[in-house]
Amino acid sequence: MAKTIQAIRGMHDILPGDIPAWQMLEAAFRELAQGYGYDEIRMPLVEKTELFVRTIGEVTDIVEKEMYTFEDLNGDQLTLRPEGTAGCVRACIEHGLIHNQVRRLWYCGPMFRHERPQKGRYRQFFQIGVEAYGMAGPDVDAELILMTARLWKKLGIQGLQLQLNSLGSREARRAYRDVLVDYMSARMDELDEDSKRRLRSNPMRILDSKNPAMQALIEGAPRLSAHLDEDSARHFADLLAILDDAGIRYTVNPRLVRGLDYYEKTVFEWVTDRLGAQGTVCAGGRYDGLIEHLGGRPTPAAGFALGMERLLALLEETGEQVAASPPHIYFVIAGDGLASQGLVLAESLRDWRPGLRVVVNCGGGSFKSQMKKADRSQAPLALILGEDEARRGEVAIKYLREKRPQESVNQAGLMAYLEELGWINE
Repeated sequence: MAKTIQAIRGMHDILPGDIPAWQMLEAAFRELAQGYGYDEIRMPLVEKTELFVRTIGEVTDIVEKEMYTFEDLNGDQLTLRPEGTAGCVRACIEHGLIHNQVRRLWYCGPMFRHERPQKGRYRQFFQIGVEAYGMAGPDVDAELILMTARLWKKLGIQGLQLQLNSLGSREARRAYRDVLVDYMSARMDELDEDSKRRLRSNPMRILDSKNPAMQALIEGAPRLSAHLDEDSARHFADLLAILDDAGIRYTVNPRLVRGLDYYEKTVFEWVTDRLGAQGTVCAGGRYDGLIEHLGGRPTPAAGFALGMERLLALLEETGEQVAASPPHIYFVIAGDGLASQGLVLAESLRDWRPGLRVVVNCGGGSFKSQMKKADRSQAPLALILGEDEARRGEVAIKYLREKRPQESVNQAGLMAYLEELGWINE
């Protein structure tokens, strides 16, 4: 017997029993995004590798160690997208979506990173992303945060904590980098191997180290806030004032730097302690220089991404189960040569009421076995087409969830009968 093939490690099937929760989350966000004036965009799963090298940063962990990169038959270097912002910016530049105009966009789909799989971290994972272009002020930063806060409320998720920081302008960050490198270099014997590597390539990422032995050193490091340029400091102060007015609770975390090189000014994360090491549920910030860096005209931009698997894990903790909607009708066809008549009648029902969920028993089986399937389907109603009913032009109606006698109805009057039931409109 041939050996069975299993899914790739870190890439999971989403089974039918789990799909209703995913659909609920997607629908909730779609409604939320529409309420804020955001339009959906869909980008390819595969992009040129150069796109991510130029945007995320050549010396970031994502580009150095985590991307799924390959050479196609034309010899081009391609990569499965590890995040959505780069592809969204590329699409906007390519199609002229942000030329001299404000644009609010959102997207949803799988991303890919070759990481060590663990709870809340997968090699194929799903994100919902939001991008806002053409707005330079702190008001849109605040709007993004208010959107996420409203989503948590909509989903009934409690206990998420908002952390904020400002990375300043590229010039201010470059000056701070020199100060930070001097501080860390003078304490080289206290750095772990990962931090020593980052000191040469991306020193600000040292501030995000989770190594307990590094925490005292990091706590004593110079603060980026002391090196902010005037415009960034004012931008951040104005953002905090808006959040205060809106009643949004937050913590300013001077060690929050994010792992993507394109961020500047505002960065934020919504975090939890209920998902083990993978505590970040949603993260984002401002990336004003990215569009120009990719060949577009200078355009202010900000956005966020949230992990769907992590949100669904939090939803599971609430104990609320999202179940699939059962069929309205299970159609039992109990007679030889009646499949065609039954299928045609089922089609007429679907034509009559779009959205009506009708499951027709296909593949035959005894009347008893079909009725067992009807009961297991959780449908409230079974329609039965047997030889006697077919001969009389009728269909039998059996109530599966109520103690009511079975009835027979003329097929021509079936829709009118169902209309009177009321629940059929649900």
